[in-house]
Amino acid sequence: MDLLPFFKSLIDQDLAPVVICDTGHTIVYMNPAAVEEYSDDGGELWVGRNVMDCHPQRAREMIAKVVEWFEQDERNNIVHTFYNAKKNKDVYMVALRDEGKLIGYYEKHESRNVDRTERYAFLKS
Repeated sequence: MDLLPFFKSLIDQDLAPVVICDTGHTIVYMNPAAVEEYSDDGGELWVGRNVMDCHPQRAREMIAKVVEWFEQDERNNIVHTFYNAKKNKDVYMVALRDEGKLIGYYEKHESRNVDRTERYAFLKS
């Protein structure tokens, strides 16, 4: 069974932005939420470009250090990178591995806001 469509759908349906990079820092994929989140900066035009180009020097240094840490041990897989107070969310870098070998990483956003969406709203229509 080809699991690739399932994994792509999982990422595409996530409401949080997901930006996937290879170990050379090239953006290989942005889910629709990431395209929207970064639309003012070019959105999907960033796919194929180096993620370092959209970060200030200090952030570039930290991204490089995190990737080095990921490479040191296959148990090194997630790190909290910052809290965005304006949007009340945490941002993480997460290692992507193929049989233990680091193949890339992604940026993961997690909102701290309570979801006020009505539960099972579709049943009410």
